[in-house]
Amino acid sequence: MHPLIAPLEGTLIVSCQAYPGEPLRDPATMAQIATAAQTGGATAIRAQGLDDIHAVKNAVDVPVIGLWKDGTDGVFITPTLEHCLAVLDAGADILALDGTQRERPDGRTLTETVHALREHFDGPLMADCDSLDSALAAADAGIELIGTTLAGYTTTRPKTTGPDLELLTDLTTHLPETSALIAEGRIHTPTQAAACREAGAFAITVGTAITHPTTITTWFHDAITRA
Repeated sequence: MHPLIAPLEGTLIVSCQAYPGEPLRDPATMAQIATAAQTGGATAIRAQGLDDIHAVKNAVDVPVIGLWKDGTDGVFITPTLEHCLAVLDAGADILALDGTQRERPDGRTLTETVHALREHFDGPLMADCDSLDSALAAADAGIELIGTTLAGYTTTRPKTTGPDLELLTDLTTHLPETSALIAEGRIHTPTQAAACREAGAFAITVGTAITHPTTITTWFHDAITRA
C-alpha cells in the first residue's frame, strides 16, 4: 500500500469546497477552513479547483486530495487527462477523478486515462464511483482509493437519505484487498460516519456537514420552521 494511503485507515478526511457565487468561494478562505479541519483531526483534505488546491497545499501538513469540477452535467469531476495533469501541477498529493463508466469528454476510457497518467505520476489515485460495477472497474484499472462519492448522483443507484451503506457493504465484499474503500456522500452526522466505518470503509470523507455553513444553517432553519 502506498505510504500516503496507509495512515488514512480508520480516519476522517474532510472535503473543503464552496460553490461559485457563495461567500466562502475564495482559496484563502478554503485554506483556513482546511487548517481548522486538520486541527480537529482530519488526516487529509479534499480540495476542488486549481487555486484552492494550491492554497490548501501551502496551508496544511496532511495530504491534499485534489480534483477539478468543470461543469455540472455528465462527467465533470476532473473529467479529462488535461484536467488531471493540471490538478497535479497545482500540488495535489492524491488525484481524484470521475470513476464512473460514463463517456468522458476527451473520449478516453478511465483505464486509458489511468495509463496515460502513470507516465507522469506514480502517486495514489482516487476514483469517485457510483456503483459496484464502476468501483470494480476502477480497481481493475489500478486506482488505489475507491470512493462512493457519486452513488445516488447518476442513474445507476437510487439516492439514499444518508450514506449508501448497502453499496459500502457490497464493496467491502467484492473489492480486492489492495483497494482502500472511502465512504463519501451524504454523511451528515458522527453516527453516520461511524456506521460507514462499521460497514467496512477504510476511511470516511465528510464535506458539507463540516465545511458548508450555508447548508448546515438551512438544516437548522428548516427544522425550526417545521417545529
